[in-house]
Amino acid sequence: MTERATLIKPSTIRLERLLPGPVERVWAYLTESKKRATWLAAGEFDLRLGGRIELHFDNDSLSDETAPPGAMGAGKHMAEGKITRLEPLRALAYTWSWSGGISEVTYELTPRGKNVLLTIEHRLPDDQGLKLAVGGGWATHAGILADQLNGVKPRPFYATHAREMKAFEAAL
Repeated sequence: MTERATLIKPSTIRLERLLPGPVERVWAYLTESKKRATWLAAGEFDLRLGGRIELHFDNDSLSDETAPPGAMGAGKHMAEGKITRLEPLRALAYTWSWSGGISEVTYELTPRGKNVLLTIEHRLPDDQGLKLAVGGGWATHAGILADQLNGVKPRPFYATHAREMKAFEAAL
């Protein structure tokens, strides 16, 4: 299992995280705006193939930590896209518009006893800085999701993201 993000293709990042289940609970944190806002981004999803998605990022709200000056990911950001794969309680994929490019993120859920293996793959434009930010970002966001599901105080977003970006860069 790769709790840290890894580069599996020149522009595809993969991360695996074992989370407390059941799968219905984890699925809700992927698809429901209020729950997704606690670890990634709020925003409505039209849960059908081709349905529109919105992601309203506010990393400042994910933990008690205050963003240091110039922190990557500080402030509010929005992304949108379309659902490209929908297998309820098993898989969800959607495009994600970046400034200047389109990426696609896929989540797969696999029951493992009382737990759920979450696999995230994110195919994105071939940009080194973007890969570092996204690789560190997924490890950070998935860690905060694990904290939420475990009922513990979420880890600090910015300090964790900076550490995970360095680890991802070292692994490259």
